[in-house]
Amino acid sequence: MTSIKQLPYEEYFLAGNGSCPGCGLTIGLRNVLKALGKNVYMVVPASCSSVVQSPFPNSSATVPLLNTPFAASAAAASGMVRALKIMGKDAVVMVWAGDGGTFDIGLATVSGAAERNEDLLYICYDNEAYMNTGGHRSSATPLGTFTGTTPTGKRENKKNVPLIMAAHGIPYVATASIAFVTDLYDKIMKAKDMKGFRYIQIYSPCTPGWLLPTEKSVESAKLAVQTGIYPLFEIEGGIFKISAPSKAYLKKEKRKPLHDYFKIQGRFKHLKEEHIKLIEQWIDQMNEEYAALDGKKIF
Repeated sequence: MTSIKQLPYEEYFLAGNGSCPGCGLTIGLRNVLKALGKNVYMVVPASCSSVVQSPFPNSSATVPLLNTPFAASAAAASGMVRALKIMGKDAVVMVWAGDGGTFDIGLATVSGAAERNEDLLYICYDNEAYMNTGGHRSSATPLGTFTGTTPTGKRENKKNVPLIMAAHGIPYVATASIAFVTDLYDKIMKAKDMKGFRYIQIYSPCTPGWLLPTEKSVESAKLAVQTGIYPLFEIEGGIFKISAPSKAYLKKEKRKPLHDYFKIQGRFKHLKEEHIKLIEQWIDQMNEEYAALDGKKIF
């Protein structure tokens, strides 16, 4: 496993961008690009990332970047892969998309690219709502969450897109978190050298959307893993494997209290004890299922 001291010094997404203080997506993108290096072409659908890269004619990204409509990123990236091949260029094509453009609006083209096993790296930075358009719910939004369109709390559980993607039979699927940088870095490095469609989902807190203090961004991401609400795993060649940061928290008695995670985020302030118990039951069931899958071929 890579150590923090071994991470590259070079920056490919620069300071002075338009992100909010404590923005999870920029923390994630900085470290993703450290792993990929300069030989990468980015495709970005409509999202917060369309804004934080800075307005034309300036850009905080130092690598080629194509902005696309919400649903078009995976299709555009598929065309880019073919164009680079015709030009004789060997580079990584990476889609950098939010959960709205992945779980919902973009799912059809993402599924199509995965079914064709396009040679691209698709990364979803998961901030669990449509943050760029007012913070309304997406299918990535967890049960009970307050958003602009769920003022009494979302009534449905989060959609399990990593397992949906794995069901396509693609070479690699992983979940990661901005709080566990070396785990994220190692997963990107692994995916970088693979061929075919690779999908990585990164837990990326949104400070204004989550009503989260700026200085609590990374802490909330860490607690999501430690409370079991966001397990980290990878599926390589169809084999499911729990990642090291989540190993200790598969068992209920080892997890940190869910209240520790909820109390620092305003989006959960309305929850009553009976709501929290329902969410805990969902977490218990999910982690039990993942523990049973660990080390097994699932697709």
